[in-house]
Amino acid sequence: MRISENVLLRPYNTFGIAAQARFFASFSNAAELEQLLKTPPQQGLEHMILGGGSNVLFTKNFDGIILKNEIKGISVVGEDDDYVYVKAGAGETWHSFVMDCIKNNRAGLENLSLIPGNVGASPMQNIGAYGVEIKDCFHELEAYHLQDHTIVKFNNQDCHFGYRESVFKRQYKGQFGILSVTYRLSKHPKLNTSYGAIEEELKHMGVQDLTIQAISQAVINIRSSKLPDPAKIGNAGSFFKNPTVPAEKHEALKAAFPHIVAYPVAGGEFKLAAGWLIEQCGWKGFREGDAGVHARQALVLVNYGDATGNEIYHLSQQVLDSVEEKFGVALEREVNII
Repeated sequence: MRISENVLLRPYNTFGIAAQARFFASFSNAAELEQLLKTPPQQGLEHMILGGGSNVLFTKNFDGIILKNEIKGISVVGEDDDYVYVKAGAGETWHSFVMDCIKNNRAGLENLSLIPGNVGASPMQNIGAYGVEIKDCFHELEAYHLQDHTIVKFNNQDCHFGYRESVFKRQYKGQFGILSVTYRLSKHPKLNTSYGAIEEELKHMGVQDLTIQAISQAVINIRSSKLPDPAKIGNAGSFFKNPTVPAEKHEALKAAFPHIVAYPVAGGEFKLAAGWLIEQCGWKGFREGDAGVHARQALVLVNYGDATGNEIYHLSQQVLDSVEEKFGVALEREVNII
């Protein structure tokens, strides 16, 4: 293991922000992580576990040690008549893992194709797309307690999954480094095409036999057409969460804005399309310097080159303020602000 000093973080975050880390090192197993945490002078410094860097915005230099998770490996750890239990190292690329599942006809993650980032971030965020969330097929994870130096297992209930939420973003924020995640994947697919865009794309593709492979490709096509490639334009995917409002608030909004996009959810509430709200405030395609709002998806903030994290953050605050002023709805950032 090599510990480097004053490392530029641009290659390690999909926003392409040119912040610096005072120290930087990578680890490929729990023993290496423990050794790094106990190595002077890093011992006692602020530390941060970094995966694919796809859900983080650095607004300043990091005056501690960045620990890059590079734990690899995909293996079957259990099987029964209905399910296959597949364990993946937290440092595996998420999309590569999904493609491995698709190749082996293991169903459950096909709607989550082409989401950027690594496996370790998937339960932290309870990532989701096109009617599916991680919690739907999550089995368990192993995590390293950064203070106690112990390995702890978390099952589905332990994680307290919510909409883009888990205990790792709230109660245990910064306390654990995820080592591996095990998913319960189905041998008998229950295919989810509930989002209209998927059905439309499947028709466009001329699909006759509905399979997990076809759904995965449809999702890849949709995401590629709407979302910018981080390798070309810096971004972290959806920057804001879709807000949920009570039925009365939805009715009032619909009376004032008849074309508002909303979906009923549990508890009689409605989830509003944050992208639609932002677009109605005139932000879609906005650019100031190298910070902007993507021209095809208003949920996505972008770095066209040399924007700073503070410039992106300032833009996000302007968006939040304008949506609250126009609609009386408070948006919440999905991206982790450092």
